[in-house]
Amino acid sequence: MSYDFNADDVLEMAEQLETNGGKFYRTAADSTSDPSNKAFLLELAAMEDQHEKTFVAMRAELSEKEKESTIFDPNGEAGMYLRALADTRVFFEKEIDVTSMKAILKSARLMSHP
Repeated sequence: MSYDFNADDVLEMAEQLETNGGKFYRTAADSTSDPSNKAFLLELAAMEDQHEKTFVAMRAELSEKEKESTIFDPNGEAGMYLRALADTRVFFEKEIDVTSMKAILKSARLMSHP
């Protein structure tokens, strides 16, 4: 089954991706003992938080027309699908290799660009 997503659905997924990204970087920061790496990872988490706020603001500006469902979806399956996609494809709870910054950033890249 294919879905046509409206702007609200897509921005909601974008918010979730940024939330997951922030959690990923904070978890990685908590797992590293190097102060400069920790600071860098927390800076990346803060960037993800800022991106999330941008998507929240964009979503708040949508018209009712842009929020209307594009398909008959009485059970809200399209939104559930997008949330599941965001949670499983990007920054989802996965073992993070914190042996080096290279390994952490490689994990982040692989999760955000499967």
